[in-house]
Amino acid sequence: MQLKPLSNHLIIEPMMQEKMTKSGIYIPETADREKPMQGKVIAVGPGKTTDTGAVMPVAVPVGAIVIFKKYGPDEVEIEGTKYLIAEESDILAIVE
Repeated sequence: MQLKPLSNHLIIEPMMQEKMTKSGIYIPETADREKPMQGKVIAVGPGKTTDTGAVMPVAVPVGAIVIFKKYGPDEVEIEGTKYLIAEESDILAIVE
């Protein structure tokens, strides 16, 4: 199955970062942690349609690593893989 975002939505694959305590112990991904705030954009919608009918393209390219609002995107699971669907306004920054 393939996801195709509509309007100004993006499909993001969340990136879980290994966390290490001050004493050097790694906390595995399976541990209960907060939602990720960084991910890789895997699909981008065509853009938002204005009142005049013009389409404003999304400024975030496919493949970009982004930082997004913690509770902005909606989480979906497709074929065992978790994805986030976010609006362009949920994206705070592109990591370069």
